[in-house]
Formats: sequence, structure tokens, C-alpha cells
Amino acid sequence: MFDELRGKRVLITGASRGIGAAVAKRMGALGAHVAVHYHSSEGPAKAVCEEIEAAGGKAVCLKGDVSRSSEAVRVVEEAAKALGGLDILVNNAGDMLGRVSLADIDDDHYDRVLDLNVRSVIAASRAALPYFRQQGRGNIIHTSSIAARNGGGPGAGLYASAKGFVSTLTRNMAKELAGDNIRVNAVAPGTIATDFHERHSNDAQLEAARATIPQGRLGSAEDCVGAYLFLATDALSDYVTGQVIEVNGGQLMP
Repeated sequence: MFDELRGKRVLITGASRGIGAAVAKRMGALGAHVAVHYHSSEGPAKAVCEEIEAAGGKAVCLKGDVSRSSEAVRVVEEAAKALGGLDILVNNAGDMLGRVSLADIDDDHYDRVLDLNVRSVIAASRAALPYFRQQGRGNIIHTSSIAARNGGGPGAGLYASAKGFVSTLTRNMAKELAGDNIRVNAVAPGTIATDFHERHSNDAQLEAARATIPQGRLGSAEDCVGAYLFLATDALSDYVTGQVIEVNGGQLMP
């Protein structure tokens, strides 16, 4: 069923660890040619590429700070050059950049959070359009968050709002680009046990979250992969666009 991913050219931003790495490795194992983007985690990114290649896939590592528009554009262009084109863009790069209360938010923190979580999505998507339009089709998958709907935890207001922006942008882009045969969707992970929460959440916060999840456990990066594969596969989701798929163990049932 996923045979159509073989040979597909895929760029995944923020793919050195967590959900991005899990998606990159699974798509690579299915035969996709994957550009693994990273900012500062060179070692983990190379490990992802090596794992893909060891499984018989093709991978290239690309460094860049996609919070800067020019860098996001360069990463897309280098991915397309290295892969011989581009079929799927996964805008996964993002981070909370620390829990900061409303009273302590300053312009620098605001800019960093919005640039990473919003500007990168717009810049990379815009840069991918010429490649998609030239070939007559394309597929964009954003990473949103459960925080886009529930507002996030303490100190996560800007991050949650940025992800809300991404979810809304997903719907608008889907409408705008449908005529170009470009599908746009998003995956909204719940509380996923990755290094994101190692950096931003303590044990008490994670236990409180776990208690709200009907399945009784935190998610894993691998739990999220299926949603990305579904959206990346035309045979399964060719009539799906403008959707945000919630992957949260029942923590949120919109």
C-alpha cells in the first residue's frame, strides 16, 4: 500500500530527532529519498541518514536555521537539487524554546518562537511551490500540536498560539493550492515522550498529562508516524486536504 512512496522525494525539517526522525526513518525504509534537515544536531541527523541508507534508502543531511526565511528557502532549494526535485514537504521544525509566562515574554522570545514555528512554515512552503507547480502536484504536511486546541500548559502560550496559526494556515493553504493539485494537511501530536518534553516538562507535569489520556500512557514518536504516512500516500488520502489529524491517545477529542 505504501509502495508509491518508493522514489518519492521528501524534505523533512527538524528531522534529526523526535517525530521528524521517526518519520524520516520510516519513509526512508519504504524507499523514499529523504532530505533530513537539522539546525544544530549534526550527529543525530547523520545517524538518521546512516540508518536510512543502511536499510537501502537514499538520504541527505541538510543544515540550516529555518527560522530565517533565507535559510528556509536555501534548505528547500538544496533538498530539491540533491534529490532531483521535490514531491513532499514535511514542515516539522519547531520548539517551545522554554516555558515563559505572559509577564516575562519579551520581544526577543516572541520573535524566536514565532520565527521558528510560523515563519519557517511559510518560507519553506513558499519555496516549495515552484517545484510542485512545475510537476503539476505536491504534498505539504505541517506539524501542529494538541496545544493549538487546548492552549498548552503553563508558560506555553506563545508556542500554543503559533501552532494554532499553523493549523489555521493549513486550512487556508489547502484552499489556495487545491487548484495546483497540491494537498496541505497537518498532524497534531498530543503529549509525546520525546526530548521536547525532556527539555520543557518535569515529571509532575508529564504525569498530570498522562492522567488525562484515556489510553493511559504518553505517546511515542513512532505512534505519530502512521498519520504522516497516511497523508503522504495518495492512494490513501488523495481526497484529504485542509485537515488536522489529532494523534493523542484520546487526550483531546474535538
